[in-house]
Amino acid sequence: MNTGKLKVIPLGGLEQIGMNITAFEYGDSIVVVDCGMAFPDDGMLGIDMVIPDITYLKENAEKVKGFVITHGHEDHIGSLPYILKELNVPVYATKLTNGLIENKLREHDMLRTTRRKVISFGQSINLGCFRIEFIKTNHSIQDAAALAIYSPAGTIVHTGDFKVDYTPVFGDSIDLQRFAEIGKKGVLALMCDSTNAERPGFTMSEKTVGRTIENLFQEHSNTRIIIATFASNVDRVQQIINTAHKYGRKVIVQGRSMENVIATASELGYLQVPENTLIDINEMKNYPDEQITLVTTGSQGESMAALSRMAADIHKKVTIHPGDTIIFSSHPIPGNEKAVSNVINELTEKGANVIFQDVHVSGHACQEEIKLIYTLVQPKYAIPVHGEFRHLKAQADIAKGLGIPSENIKILHSGDVLTFTNGEAAVTDHVQTGGIMVDGLGVGDVGNIVLRDRQRLSEDGIIIVVMTLEQYGRQLLAGPDIVSRGFVYVRESEDLMDQAREVAEDALNDCLNKKMTDWGKIKITVRDALSSFVWKQTKRSPMILPIIMEA
Repeated sequence: MNTGKLKVIPLGGLEQIGMNITAFEYGDSIVVVDCGMAFPDDGMLGIDMVIPDITYLKENAEKVKGFVITHGHEDHIGSLPYILKELNVPVYATKLTNGLIENKLREHDMLRTTRRKVISFGQSINLGCFRIEFIKTNHSIQDAAALAIYSPAGTIVHTGDFKVDYTPVFGDSIDLQRFAEIGKKGVLALMCDSTNAERPGFTMSEKTVGRTIENLFQEHSNTRIIIATFASNVDRVQQIINTAHKYGRKVIVQGRSMENVIATASELGYLQVPENTLIDINEMKNYPDEQITLVTTGSQGESMAALSRMAADIHKKVTIHPGDTIIFSSHPIPGNEKAVSNVINELTEKGANVIFQDVHVSGHACQEEIKLIYTLVQPKYAIPVHGEFRHLKAQADIAKGLGIPSENIKILHSGDVLTFTNGEAAVTDHVQTGGIMVDGLGVGDVGNIVLRDRQRLSEDGIIIVVMTLEQYGRQLLAGPDIVSRGFVYVRESEDLMDQAREVAEDALNDCLNKKMTDWGKIKITVRDALSSFVWKQTKRSPMILPIIMEA
């Protein structure tokens, strides 16, 4: 029996949807699976995205052998350009996934400096003490892989995001036979996708959406059709293009991410576009509405996406006409429901016919598919991954129902170190994890204090007090002048502002009479006096910035 310790360290992706990244460590080798980003929540004002804290990997940089990527969704590849700047190691992925990663690296001018290797299904790579095999699965993007991670301490199977689709639109069905073969040889632990673990039954095949789309095209043959879907769902886009071609329509693609994915997928042979079907948006005026289909981003109500701009009348090239048929071919991600609802309302108000039921199937396994994978793999330990706590718990219940003892089911938190010693598992440590916020070009320079300031500014505004003091005589030469933004409308609150000025002046004179020379203390005194005055008068606490100039 091997006596080495195998560590599984999730650095993100647990208790949340997104930011998936997990380190596997044995001896002097670390292999990292996925490197995703998360979208900011409502409280993260002005933040573009959140990437994982990789302090642990940087501290052990000499051990890190590479990133192994399961598929090309943002929550699995989105952080790579940021993380690779700090940790330049090779990236291993399947063909389409690698193509999408290369798009990101090109944007950050990192293609030349990053080593990449395209792996085929069934192929294995040796990274330090590990051997990793890519297994074909189905998901809402092509070329999704599960991973068999072989170490001297045992085998771990990581499903990635998956579903079981016996009739995929493109390529083969999931390689269930390989899961069974690996299961027969003995699997130490299964890390299985939990996103849909609360849902009974099976996830429908992607082909069923194709039939729904075809019916909708038939029903609305005399209107312009605009379909919003996830850019990365290449199979969905393929079915839309096929249906549009069948009904003699031209297809226009809108949204930068959609254009990028379609270009990459077509180039690599994952998307077949019939000749003369795709046209440029500038050619739209040459065709009647009933011959046009727009495929666009914005199915999640994102404010800057193409569909949202159309709904708000700020899209440069597309104006919504009464009678347009608009199809949401997606399901709102938890937290986006309000934004989606707003876009639907705006579109409906413009006279469009909006359809959002039954034009989507999930890319994740429901309970019966999760049971199937457990039954084939027969793991000793179950480690639910990918999902909020309730999803992980739902999968733990499934594993228990299949006879896995509860002490062998490990629901982890990001940062937990699960150590396997002689085939026994226990959480032995906790490492630093968390989200690093990206705002424009700044990575990690916006923390909780800055966010708290932004929140206060957004809720109560700011008051700036400007005072000019004589350099040595400590006499007040000018001011205090008060400027406010986002606090009250000054023209209608002149009395309040005059009183505030008097309060500031009294506080300042008080300091000068006491011969106070520390400007820091003077500022604090003025700020506190103003703060309590404003709170008494308005029950608001704006940010107050005293500024002293000397002359």
